[in-house]
Amino acid sequence: MIVHPALVTVLDRIAAREGCDRTDLPPLYRAVDPEALAAVLASNPAVTVRFDYAGYRVEIDPDCVTVVDREP
Repeated sequence: MIVHPALVTVLDRIAAREGCDRTDLPPLYRAVDPEALAAVLASNPAVTVRFDYAGYRVEIDPDCVTVVDREP
């Protein structure tokens, strides 16, 4: 499986917030197709993507990766 560095950052940040190892998080593929997302990010470095994962709102843009608590 192809994992984009930004997705690794997302998993690391959420795991840190949850106080667990990233392997303890729910499978990423339940929220987004990781391979398709990696392909989009690799093919268009100017793209911004947003998705919800494990109770968080994730935004990946050319300058940063943002992970915030999703509104209840």
